[in-house]
Amino acid sequence: MKTPDVNYLGVTRWWWAILVIGILLILGGFAYWLWPAAGYAVASQIFGWLLVLAGIVQLCVAVGPNKARGWGWWIVGGVIDMFIGFMLVRSVILSEMVFPYFLAIIFIFWGIESFISAGSRRSQRYWWLGLINGLLLCIIGFFFIEAGWVSNMFMVSFLTSISFIYWGFTVSLAAYEMRPEKK
Repeated sequence: MKTPDVNYLGVTRWWWAILVIGILLILGGFAYWLWPAAGYAVASQIFGWLLVLAGIVQLCVAVGPNKARGWGWWIVGGVIDMFIGFMLVRSVILSEMVFPYFLAIIFIFWGIESFISAGSRRSQRYWWLGLINGLLLCIIGFFFIEAGWVSNMFMVSFLTSISFIYWGFTVSLAAYEMRPEKK
């Protein structure tokens, strides 16, 4: 029996924009790792604008002419990313206080979405990689909650750089999966 080739994310012409977002997230994570003295405020502002950009791209993918499969998740994710991004860039003082909690919400949301994605792709060969990805994203989110609770800025800085590098790779791989086949 042949199993159908189901692509959870769908196919879209905007795959390159999602790849650009992934690369920007990776570069932002490495920049924060290499220059932690740039400060908490700068990181929250940069990542706030990256989240706004990521949210706009997600909304474009969801409402475009070639809607991606699971477009509802793309809309919800885009709205959440834009809301959190605008909250981070709105006020430096506010963003410094709640930065770890906003990041925790983002990573836990994407972890849950990855679990659901893996469940819908159980007939595919490597569906379990979605479970591992979801577990890692949720663990990162819970570490951010703990780091914010103890107000350990060194831990938040380290987690921010690692998680954005990881998140950038995840988004880049998703973009590769979404590109259309050449005819």
